[in-house]
Amino acid sequence: MSPRVAIRYEPDERPPPALTLGLGLQLALLLVAIPILIPTAVMRAAGVTDAYLNWAVYASVAVCGATTVLQAIRYRRIGSGHVLVMSSAAAFIWLCVEALQRGGPELLATLVAVSALFQFVLSARIALFRRILTPAVSGAVLMLVPVTAMPVVFGMLTTGTDGGAAAGATASAAVTVVIIVAIALKATGAMRLWAPVIGVAAGSLVGAFFGLYDIDRVAGAPWVGLPAFEWPGFDLGFGPDFWSMIPAFLLVSLIVTLRTISSCVAIQSVSWRRERAVDFRSVQGTINAEGVSNLLCGLTGTVPNTTYSISASLTELTGVAARGIGIATGVIFLLVALLPKALAVVLAIPGPVVGGYLGVLMAMLFLVGIKVMLQDGLDYRKGLIVCIAFWVGIGFQNGMIFPELVSEFAGGMFANAMTTGGLAAIFMTAFVEMFDSRRSRMEAGPDRSSLPKIREFLRAFATRSGWDAAMADRLEAVGEEALLSLVGPGADDAGPGRRLRLVAYRRNGNAVLEFAVAPVGENIQDRLALMRNAADEPSLEQEASLRLLRNLASSVRHQQYHDVDIVTVQVKAPAQ
Repeated sequence: MSPRVAIRYEPDERPPPALTLGLGLQLALLLVAIPILIPTAVMRAAGVTDAYLNWAVYASVAVCGATTVLQAIRYRRIGSGHVLVMSSAAAFIWLCVEALQRGGPELLATLVAVSALFQFVLSARIALFRRILTPAVSGAVLMLVPVTAMPVVFGMLTTGTDGGAAAGATASAAVTVVIIVAIALKATGAMRLWAPVIGVAAGSLVGAFFGLYDIDRVAGAPWVGLPAFEWPGFDLGFGPDFWSMIPAFLLVSLIVTLRTISSCVAIQSVSWRRERAVDFRSVQGTINAEGVSNLLCGLTGTVPNTTYSISASLTELTGVAARGIGIATGVIFLLVALLPKALAVVLAIPGPVVGGYLGVLMAMLFLVGIKVMLQDGLDYRKGLIVCIAFWVGIGFQNGMIFPELVSEFAGGMFANAMTTGGLAAIFMTAFVEMFDSRRSRMEAGPDRSSLPKIREFLRAFATRSGWDAAMADRLEAVGEEALLSLVGPGADDAGPGRRLRLVAYRRNGNAVLEFAVAPVGENIQDRLALMRNAADEPSLEQEASLRLLRNLASSVRHQQYHDVDIVTVQVKAPAQ
């Protein structure tokens, strides 16, 4: 494997302090506007008091800073150990507005906190959901987020205006949208990342010309200090509003977690000089840190957060992946939270400008949904799942499908496009997975004494699949070498409580074998990749099982979690 010379500093290395601070400042400048603008847009749309708006923005920036540091340092099972920035999640905008309008800050705090607990559960059992939570499912739900949010976004274009200020509202919103879109369409590289900030600044200048920018708010804000304490508390009554909205919050938490997984995979792919298999233990740590972040958001009554992957682009550009950059970014966020004057500059932005910014943001989120949907390719079945889920969501959202029944059942739970469309996508995916291919399963101890049982199981699987004796022999050999690669050729004792689960099924006419066992240490996929580029080194001659496995299988994938290792081996079937 050829070294990746572009990487100057790996996550565990320490670059010069000036470089660390400079890159941390650059990353903070690119993202610090998000935990200010999104909570501002949510609170403005919901019509909360100015005191609570100030508190929510302060809490959002502070929580993002603290948990960005936590992501970088990776304490026990919390954190990725990479440069991943926490910031407000656009996917929750509409749900947060609706929660505030229905039950106020107390209901929002309760829903966000419960969703955070769900993320901890998901992290602990993420290996169980890997076949259902597909890119098609997450893409469909992300595409439905703008559908539910657009009525509120369009309503903000005239927020706080009367007949005399209508021209100013129209002009400021139009300038915001045109500049953001123009830069996004024509600019490249880092300039495109600044498009939202430039567009909002230009729109605010136009709004100030028409008297829409709240200059008094900025002038009255102190340079340093803390906002008035406005903790909302929790709504522990768990009434109809809670039960009607919690499914949508959990579903969006699920989708946001899928994006978080993608962000962690992205940063891992650019952080090392030599290519490595994805470390899903780091992925689990990333989800746990996001859960901590959202739990803090719930405790403070602000908008939920998610993990942003923009740091992967910066790492690829600079070649610096040191986790010290993440620590510096988080500290800068915390410093900004202590500067009320800086926060007031953003909070004074006119409502139409915020509405225009959110309109473009929702359109970009729709594009993200399309990209996620196409991540693993789009065949007939995946396309049908996405299309049906999308139109089911729109139909329920607009009261075109059994409106009387939907409005009365479970407090109107199914009147939300993300809930109905997302559930439809999940159920259809589970249906396809259930009947796609019959899966054969067995359990045994992960040691050499289980080899006869594994051989018998794989030969029976080959017979049921209609394959010849040569394919059966090949599957037996793959099963033996995969087991020996997992536990070592000399392993004769599985140890107390350790079990091996083997699942065999067909996919696209080929055989797929999944070996699940307790964590074993070194990643087989990394060792195979190393051997491809160091095949003549005498020190690797002892890796006989891995060499045979590499030659017998068409692909080997090793996913390492905290509680289980899963090795998936695909074996090409003979031509019929």
